[in-house]
Amino acid sequence: MHDEFLCHVTGYGTCGGRRIGVPLGTYRAPTLALALWWLRDRASWIADRLDPLPEAPHFPAGALVPVADTVLDVPAVLRVWCADIAQQGLVADELAAGRLVRIAACDDTTEYELLAESVDALRMQRMASALFTPVA
Repeated sequence: MHDEFLCHVTGYGTCGGRRIGVPLGTYRAPTLALALWWLRDRASWIADRLDPLPEAPHFPAGALVPVADTVLDVPAVLRVWCADIAQQGLVADELAAGRLVRIAACDDTTEYELLAESVDALRMQRMASALFTPVA
């Protein structure tokens, strides 16, 4: 069983023709349950910021407009993922097995990525590569 997990949230977009990543948060979770909680919390956080209530007083009239039906509804995708117990179980199984988990959703301008991986698995990979790296 892997005991500690490193979790990241990143937003990716294009600027000047280059793909740019903007870190939106990192968490070193001491347990699998906390890693899953943090991923759900960050997915909800992104969804709430992308899909605010248009009547909120801090938005000027006309500041928010609907997008075309052909654009993926990232907030809805993230909310569905958060509520899907079966998906949470699959993520837990992958993390417990020491595998990297990636949850991503993108619209026409930005990709939102949630990553989690076992700290123990990372250490084992580093040790294995260090053992087989020739020294000059």
